[in-house]
Amino acid sequence: MAFSGAVVLADLDDFISPSQACIKPAEVIKVASVGKAKTEIRVDGDGSYFEMADDGIEVRLEKAKITLNDCLACSGCVTSAESILITMQNSDELYQVLNDNSIAREQQLPQKVVVISLSPQSRSSFASKYELSQQSVHQKLQWFFKQHLGAHYFFDTSFSRDFSLLESAKEFVTRYQQTQNKSVEGVLPMLASSCPGWICYSEKTHSSILSHIDTTKSPQQIMGSLVKDLLASQIGCSPENVYHVTIMPCYDKKLEASRSDFYNEIYSTKDVDCVITTGEVEQMLADQGFADVIVQLDELPIESMFTKTGMYELTPVLLGTEGTSAGGYISFIFRYAAYHLFGITLSITEIEHGIPGLVERIPGRNSDTWDLVLYQKNLQLQIPVVALRFGVSYGFRNIQNLVRKVKPNTGVRRRKQEREYGGVEYHFVEVMACPSACVNGGGQLKPGKDQKFEIEDVEISVPWSVGREWVEKTENVYRELQRKGLVQPPEESLAVKELYCNWLGGENSEKAKKMLHTQYHAVNNTIASGLGVKW
Repeated sequence: MAFSGAVVLADLDDFISPSQACIKPAEVIKVASVGKAKTEIRVDGDGSYFEMADDGIEVRLEKAKITLNDCLACSGCVTSAESILITMQNSDELYQVLNDNSIAREQQLPQKVVVISLSPQSRSSFASKYELSQQSVHQKLQWFFKQHLGAHYFFDTSFSRDFSLLESAKEFVTRYQQTQNKSVEGVLPMLASSCPGWICYSEKTHSSILSHIDTTKSPQQIMGSLVKDLLASQIGCSPENVYHVTIMPCYDKKLEASRSDFYNEIYSTKDVDCVITTGEVEQMLADQGFADVIVQLDELPIESMFTKTGMYELTPVLLGTEGTSAGGYISFIFRYAAYHLFGITLSITEIEHGIPGLVERIPGRNSDTWDLVLYQKNLQLQIPVVALRFGVSYGFRNIQNLVRKVKPNTGVRRRKQEREYGGVEYHFVEVMACPSACVNGGGQLKPGKDQKFEIEDVEISVPWSVGREWVEKTENVYRELQRKGLVQPPEESLAVKELYCNWLGGENSEKAKKMLHTQYHAVNNTIASGLGVKW
């Protein structure tokens, strides 16, 4: 089936490698050559191009450069790996800032405040590969970036995710109530918004479903708001003098950080200045001589600021979030909606295992699709009826089917879809571009060449290509904190409650909308034909 009128994709299951050539259209301005000598193009041995005139003069031609903003504005690519084409936002940029800080320090000049924000998916990837706990990974990377490289702060995006979960849940309840009141503003199903690959795909190919997408910012971008607005004001620093780096599991987070919606024109700064992937951090460790001694790295105590922590024997410990590595959206929003719409209180365990006659988890066509259903008894018929139906859709193969269900259709096509899908009405869908969700992001670590590991007491050997077994292991590591009971529901976070009051001026304030929500933009199709697209 076609993703769009321009590109046909087949056997779509995982990441699509970028083509050898970018097809972004470029405007060519032809200049009349009256009175000018004819020219030829010569290709040098190193691949450089030279323009040769009849008079023997050679001019080296510059290579065309594609920026992140170019990619966002182009509809030529529709894959979760398109940002691999981009050379911006890498460790070299961070090293340059740290080097500039070192020079400024020697000359007693002002430095940029360097902030590192680590995602729990990246943390889990390190923990999985090097057989460490998540807490140990956090503390070792904190030592590496702060003590060894000279960064000033080290945060955890699980903290900002609490804001994202709460805002998404409140938005869902509002949309549901609007649909019950027949309001035109109540658009369901609501689709999750934290995956930039999914958002980019929607904007470029299915603008009709943008109104279904949750307006809440992702944890990365909410952390950007916290760092550039709150932290900057607390330390008396202008936002452009704070350099914010996030460590993320996928390359598309680089695209997300470059969106114009997340650029402060007053201070000429982005909320997130640089995104580096998990794999790029591993390469940084190797570059600094720590490739073979990562497990022996020193550890710094966890800082509680902008990090999801609790106290155990007077020592800060990391706390996790319920649900899968997709972020726990389906689990938390389901619990929140069950309580606020129907007065039903559910625990995390009850969401995981279900309750006969009340909560049911229904497997889908494959492991990357499943439904979560809340039943309510019909008093007249005395039988359970569906009150809420939530779904999961990971990977573009499944997203393709999801879009077919959500897109507005009429007539024969609508009746055909109702027969095919049973006329199921979803209220919320957790959507991720990567199969198996975020621990399987394109920027995650790969298993070692001779690495062995166990899943449910079964030993698995490597070498191999990264498969579901490795992803499953990393997912199990991700959920380590939940198994240990170290999960704090977002609504119980005193730090989040305090920031709603003292930073945002209330949960429904204008500043809360500005700092925690965003908007989406349909991208006009600039490709006349798909024949030139290479995959």
